[in-house]
Amino acid sequence: MNQAKERPGITSISFKNKKTYILDRAMPLFLFLCAAVSIVTTIGIVYTLLSETVDFFRKIPIFDFIFGTNWSPLIAPKAFGILPLLSGTMLITIIACLFAIPVGLACAIYLSEYAPTRVRKIVKPVLEVLAGVPTIVYGYFALTFVTPLIRTIFPDTGVFNALSAGLVVGIMIIPMVSSLSEDAMQAVPRSLRNGAYALGATRFEVALKVVVPAAFSGIVSSAVLAFSRAIGETMIVAVAAGATPKLTFNPLESIQTMTGYIVQVSLGDIPHGSIEYGTIYAVGMALFVITFLLNILALWVARRFREEY
Repeated sequence: MNQAKERPGITSISFKNKKTYILDRAMPLFLFLCAAVSIVTTIGIVYTLLSETVDFFRKIPIFDFIFGTNWSPLIAPKAFGILPLLSGTMLITIIACLFAIPVGLACAIYLSEYAPTRVRKIVKPVLEVLAGVPTIVYGYFALTFVTPLIRTIFPDTGVFNALSAGLVVGIMIIPMVSSLSEDAMQAVPRSLRNGAYALGATRFEVALKVVVPAAFSGIVSSAVLAFSRAIGETMIVAVAAGATPKLTFNPLESIQTMTGYIVQVSLGDIPHGSIEYGTIYAVGMALFVITFLLNILALWVARRFREEY
């Protein structure tokens, strides 16, 4: 009778072991497939960009593309120099970073060193909500609110201009700078702060001379990632910056960025396989290379200046 009572238990244990064995064998394969999706997707994107870009450069000399100062692939006389698009992209990005990095860093210092816990729990999620606002909303905010403000100060400013688009792109990337920088500051050991306080330092001195240097790698990484994010922004610049590829550094003029050009051409009736169609991939490849190099720079900075305690 005792053996009969034990059999169900023995059978159950055997079943569980077999089930666990199957899961142990299947789960690594499932996780590998999940990881492979991103790798295969990246390879597919790079292959598509490369194949179309190589086909484009068989028709247009790469020297003219990189160093040309006129960009007019849709209107005769046609020109394929990317410098006007590159200068417009850099102008927007620099304006955005000049606005976002100081403001984001100040927010991070406040949240990390000054804000009470209750305030921090409210302010940080509110800041991060900005990251969830659709960029098309930011674009019309720049066009209908920021641009009129700028025109009250500078009446000659165009309806479409780089300054309003750059400022609003800066507003968009503030949460990235503040959140990543604040996380880096929170990782600084409390003992470093206490040591500085014991030597008579004020809270501001502790923040600037102890916490910020100790979290320098995280802060720089956040700035580089924000720079990379600003370069790739599309809808804000497409709505507010205009569509005038111009080699200028005047922020009050209309310009066109690389992403803005891709949007403009993608909405038109460009035939597949034409030179005009190939410009989308050539500009996209240039954008991909720039953001790729910036991401590598961010990783290098994070490893080079990382402080371990």
